[in-house]
Amino acid sequence: MTDAIRRHDPLVKGFASDNYAGVHPEILQAVALANEGHQIAYGEDVYTQALQEVFRGHFGPSAQAWPVFNGTGANVVALRAMTAPWEAVVCAESAHIHTDEGGAPERSAGLKLLTVPTPDGRLTPELIDTQAWGFGDEHRAQPRVVSITQATELGTLYTPEGVRAICEHAHQLGMLVHLDGARATNAAAALGVPLRAFTTDAGVDVLSFGGTKAGLMFGEAIVVLNPDAVRGLRYLRKNSMQLASKMRFVSVQFEALLAGDLWLRNARNANAMAARLAEAVRRIPGVEVPRAVQANAVFAILPAEVTQRLQKRFRFYTWNEATGEVRWMTAFDTTEADVDTFAAAVAEEMRAQA
Repeated sequence: MTDAIRRHDPLVKGFASDNYAGVHPEILQAVALANEGHQIAYGEDVYTQALQEVFRGHFGPSAQAWPVFNGTGANVVALRAMTAPWEAVVCAESAHIHTDEGGAPERSAGLKLLTVPTPDGRLTPELIDTQAWGFGDEHRAQPRVVSITQATELGTLYTPEGVRAICEHAHQLGMLVHLDGARATNAAAALGVPLRAFTTDAGVDVLSFGGTKAGLMFGEAIVVLNPDAVRGLRYLRKNSMQLASKMRFVSVQFEALLAGDLWLRNARNANAMAARLAEAVRRIPGVEVPRAVQANAVFAILPAEVTQRLQKRFRFYTWNEATGEVRWMTAFDTTEADVDTFAAAVAEEMRAQA
């Protein structure tokens, strides 16, 4: 028996973030499976050891996975391991490491972010060159890593060919490539390619692989694809406070997600629900969907008053106060009924506004 009380309505869902979703039942079953008895702490457990083969199955025989607690931790530890104190990371101005991690890469990792304005969240070799210069100049932080996000913060996707072009260009400059893959599963599902197509096969050196948004309770993984790209990761994970003592409960979740097709099922559903939502709201007079819907994000422009009323009924975030642009995210557990109910509420509020 438990004294815990359910304090929320499980039928109520929002469109603010895929982090709002619960834990997939198959993940919960896996955690329960790993729960009985004792296992060695700090990653020497049998689940973390088995997880290495699971990741190698997706990313190739050289891949090594380092489970961590969260996405910011994965990015910070990965970038710390890829850079020296005088080096810098080139990223899109909209990148999560720049806009949504509280300055952690710069404050905790001690590196400089060199940001690039992009029209759609994606970098190109030409855009990278606007910041990848000054090599050997002691007055400038030395560009060392290009960090890209898949899917981007604006919901767009890099093709495998696009990532390969970035990697080839960065490597020619003597730089490394990090991929923030908080929604890598959504990207792979949308592109119809294996996870390695835009990572290992494209030349990415280090990947931050997302689990929480894909249905895990908690946990992300740093996946080293090029062992020569990192230094001291074992020690940096610890002194960055990202080493889990009961790591088996992170690792078994990833095994449940990746050993079969759960990652793909979850991503396909989230993507399909975003497409359904976009199609529904495009039919509503006065609603503009300004960006392509390529994964599980929908951006829309609404009157401010409509947004304010809708936010009292459903949780979601305003992306740009100046333009009235909002962002709606779908998740592995979003249903057609959820989408249709929300779209009907948007239509209702737009009629009231008119």
